Amino acid sequence: MSRLNPNKLYCRLLSESQLDGPILPRRYTLTHSDRTGELFLSIGPDYQREQIRGWYTRLMRDEVLAEWRQQEEGYLLWIDVHVSGGWAIGTASWRNSILHREMPLVLETLHYGDRYLVKRHPELDQAPVKVRFASTKKKFHKVEAWGVFGDYRL
Repeated sequence: MSRLNPNKLYCRLLSESQLDGPILPRRYTLTHSDRTGELFLSIGPDYQREQIRGWYTRLMRDEVLAEWRQQEEGYLLWIDVHVSGGWAIGTASWRNSILHREMPLVLETLHYGDRYLVKRHPELDQAPVKVRFASTKKKFHKVEAWGVFGDYRL
């Protein structure tokens, strides 16, 4: 069952990117509003640093940064999230739990938000997804496999 409400997703295509490509470089910056539940996805050749510069976002550190990477076998979707370290609100255990619980929504958002790219390049649905949970605590600092991108199609 999908958790994404497409009516609450706002996508922004940044310079030099088209709806259907290129695949490389292609990076995603995803933020959200705790108050409204709205999701804000920027797609472009670089991360949208302006989107994550606000004091609230810097304090919460709940942004998601993702990018397509080339491998010998094809493409890989790499995702970075912040569990602990620096000025982040909440314990590492609490943040790790939330990030794991919300990762399917994150992946649905990326897939739906860039559906025209996947339509033009259907091989991306077979691309493995890896998520790096960055933490200063060894217990939570890890890279996990999250299936393939097509697992998160609406």
